[in-house]
Amino acid sequence: MELLRTPEAMRAWADGRRAGGVRIGLVPTMGYLHEGHASLVRIAAARGCGKVVASIFVNPAQFGPGEDYEKYPRDEARDLATLRAAGTSAVYLPGVADMYPDGYQTYVEVGDVSQGLCGAARPGHFRGVATVVAKLFLAAKPHVAVFGEKDYQQLAVIRALARDLDFGIEIVGAPIVREEDGLAMSSRNAYLKGDDRIAARCLSRGLFRAKALFDGGERDAGKLVAAARKEIKAEPRAALNYAEGRDPVTLAPLSGEVAAVTILVAARVGPARLIDNVTLGT
Repeated sequence: MELLRTPEAMRAWADGRRAGGVRIGLVPTMGYLHEGHASLVRIAAARGCGKVVASIFVNPAQFGPGEDYEKYPRDEARDLATLRAAGTSAVYLPGVADMYPDGYQTYVEVGDVSQGLCGAARPGHFRGVATVVAKLFLAAKPHVAVFGEKDYQQLAVIRALARDLDFGIEIVGAPIVREEDGLAMSSRNAYLKGDDRIAARCLSRGLFRAKALFDGGERDAGKLVAAARKEIKAEPRAALNYAEGRDPVTLAPLSGEVAAVTILVAARVGPARLIDNVTLGT
């Protein structure tokens, strides 16, 4: 497994593989990896990628004032062991000065799908996401890029980015990987201790409650969202940020009778802001 620490090294590696006719897969991460990330590497390989590169970069451009950029968990040795075990071919580990050198002034904005939800709660967040992903695409030159569906709005933003800027990259959404108790795997779960860790289950519990109603025949988007919201608000250690029903493709708000809906939730539990979602009817 090769380690590449500059954009120049990443581009040279990618150019060499492409020249040899190798299909490249990319798995962008911010590190502190878990089984969910490892599953993305395996999915990229299963999509016919002879080489899979993972990036590790905690991107300051997607953190707002007062957010957890400085405290975000980091463990490079552990991450590299996880990626090696998953079969990763190369790891791209640029520094902040490599990605945003002195004089840097170019950012990427994506429109409608970045509005509302986490876009409202974290102003500027998706501008930072779109910018860094565009830079990763240009450096790693992948044929396929894999992103987890836990960050559902982020995935929609990246699909729009790749489509609108003609990157010619296949964007693959990977299913959420959950802990045994239902909590969606997340690097920020490391912040949860004791009662907060138990309380965090309310997000997935709310989504599972909505799914049970949908499976039982309920098709009113408002009632499905209300079921998820009620479960989260009943947990005293959780502060609900949002619970909304959106179109699974466009992320447009939905109400009334629906054939399919994605329910997205976000809540703060102790020191952690957690997100989760479930898509019903597809």
